[in-house]
Amino acid sequence: MPFEDELGNALRRAGDGFTTDGHALVEAGERRGRRLVARRRAAVVGGSVLTLAVVATGGAYTGGLFGGAGGSGGPGRVDVAAPPELSAGPTKAPARGGPSSRTGSGAVSGAQLVSVLKELLPGGKVTDTEASGTGAPQNPSVRGVYDDGEGAAQIGVTLTRTDPDGRSTAGALECPDANTTDYEACATETLADGSKVMVFQGYEYPDRREPTKLWRATLVTRQGFQVEVMEWNAPAEKGAKVSRPAPPLGPAQLKAFAASPLWHPALGDLPAAPAEGPAPDPVGADARAVLESLVPKNGITVASKGGGGDYAYLVLDDGKGASLVQVNVQEQMGAALGGHMGGATTLPDGTKVLETKQPGEKGGKGVLWWSADTLRPDGRRVVVSAFNTGNQSKPATRKEPVLTMEQLRTIALDPKWFG
Repeated sequence: MPFEDELGNALRRAGDGFTTDGHALVEAGERRGRRLVARRRAAVVGGSVLTLAVVATGGAYTGGLFGGAGGSGGPGRVDVAAPPELSAGPTKAPARGGPSSRTGSGAVSGAQLVSVLKELLPGGKVTDTEASGTGAPQNPSVRGVYDDGEGAAQIGVTLTRTDPDGRSTAGALECPDANTTDYEACATETLADGSKVMVFQGYEYPDRREPTKLWRATLVTRQGFQVEVMEWNAPAEKGAKVSRPAPPLGPAQLKAFAASPLWHPALGDLPAAPAEGPAPDPVGADARAVLESLVPKNGITVASKGGGGDYAYLVLDDGKGASLVQVNVQEQMGAALGGHMGGATTLPDGTKVLETKQPGEKGGKGVLWWSADTLRPDGRRVVVSAFNTGNQSKPATRKEPVLTMEQLRTIALDPKWFG
């Protein structure tokens, strides 16, 4: 699977597992260890604090994919290459390995994908369509505004090829962690033909600052066909007034929509995705195990935990309310950080320590975010953050985080992170 697609899968899932500031992204190596999603690490520069980053969930991802779906044309413009008529018949199975290009022969046009979209939607009308076929440089995609009489709603579909047994595919089919992402429901199942599908019912903004809902189905067949369907309860994913209580297609309809063989001709025209190798071996200690070992044991219990490799979190409770603690571990970050450790204290061994207290960023009322950011002279970096809530998108559950700043600093400086 091309890096852009792996990153897309990662962005859908990472979201609230990271603290971001919305400024510049800096590439910072690969996520390692036991995490299923092979994704790039990034850093977001914001004032005097550099926090780790993969941008928020559905909206940020879909804006990038669908926003350019029509090439240079605006809404309603599609590429019309006049290929053979669509057929729901069998397609060739991909060989293992193969090219990573997402461009096919152009046998299926954007106009034909618009026709499929209209055929699969139950009644109503579809307007403002935009699509790209299999000859376009980006993955084939189609979107439109669908109105079944209950309110206009945007629906989009993206088609890709993937390694069905790859770690990126496994990550794309895994429901987000409910401790870090707020959503209504999510389930993954295996269909009778061996395809796997995840149906997610959540929000465009995990903090629900707008009532726009985002529901999606991700389906992967044993052939390596991947269909991503996304729908909103508004005529646009962002900036449009909600038009209905929920998106038009329920979970069962989303599954059937994604599993339709009418998408197969376009998928069959794309080159097979290369087989992914095994997950890279971790170059340091597992973050979750280390974090758990370093948390003080005096009356503090671990209510829930997640992550692994170089990112992990714990939800701690000392009897006074839940508190989220998370850690990010990076290497070779000296050049990427540049001068953004301004205000940091330098220890005798050259390690820089930047302590920060600021309001939370995910919309939870009264949330405080404390962090200890440490940078070793050789570029190794550990950032430990704590919040006075168990979920950044929800209101504060206590006056302050469960760990003091001194405890955060001690944890971040511990040599176990690179043992």
